[in-house]
Amino acid sequence: MLDMLHDITTESEAPALAEGPCADYERVRRIIAYISEHWRDQPSLEDIAEQVGLSTTHVHHLFRRWSGLSPKAFLQAITLDNAKTLLADSASVLDATYEVGLSGPARLHDLFVTHEAMTPGDYRTGGAGLTMRYGFHPSPFGEALLIATDRGLAGLGFVDDGDRAAALADMTRRWPKAAYVEDPKAIAPLAKRIFDPARWQEEQPLRVVLIGTDFVVRVWETLLRIPRDKATSYSDIARHIGKPAAARAVGAAVGKNPISFVVPCHRVLGRSGALTGYHWGLTRKQAILGWEAGRSSALE
Repeated sequence: MLDMLHDITTESEAPALAEGPCADYERVRRIIAYISEHWRDQPSLEDIAEQVGLSTTHVHHLFRRWSGLSPKAFLQAITLDNAKTLLADSASVLDATYEVGLSGPARLHDLFVTHEAMTPGDYRTGGAGLTMRYGFHPSPFGEALLIATDRGLAGLGFVDDGDRAAALADMTRRWPKAAYVEDPKAIAPLAKRIFDPARWQEEQPLRVVLIGTDFVVRVWETLLRIPRDKATSYSDIARHIGKPAAARAVGAAVGKNPISFVVPCHRVLGRSGALTGYHWGLTRKQAILGWEAGRSSALE
């Protein structure tokens, strides 16, 4: 388990947080950290509140406002048993998406997406000649960094511990020869489009740009076919791209995905149902899965 799961502070011990979605995520992160470490004990609301230094009422209302479901429902959503249940359907989920013709423009459940793969040459040259605009914006999962070209969204990552420089460096190393321009006003509409479910409209799909080798782009395209509230495994993805023995290489490609959340690498689990690694942290992976579960519950 990540070190962050063990670094749980009470609200009184932590520095004061500004209000807003990023502050909500930081408080929720502490709650998720405790639930993640103690899910086998099925902790009560009182247990959770005591550990994070908040009242039960505060915990309950904060979690409902943030995710649309109660802490108990979230606990159920992130247990490994639930992950195994999701994984059991992985092959049929991918089979079905291929059968209904989703090999072209992809639909990311309610967040509709069309994608364009740039040439392998763009990847090999490190993005030379590309201009990438970027901005930092609040999200339900902490401060997000978004990067876009004129063709569409090319990168989405997250800021940890307020270190924007590290988040930007993580993205720029992927395309080291591109020109980067900070332009938060130009990027803000993208952030609103991505993180506000009310803006997820089929007639206005989000355009994303996939920049990678042929193999990794095929893996990322397959990720786009995983519906919300479902999961798949590395071996199933390998089978669907015609490389059944390449599960390890698929895992590496998933780890290189530069467009977090939109290209849903968080929906890939180990064959046993374990959450496995995630570039932006297992706690955030659990947070995204729980947030998605909350959105689905609200629609039922």
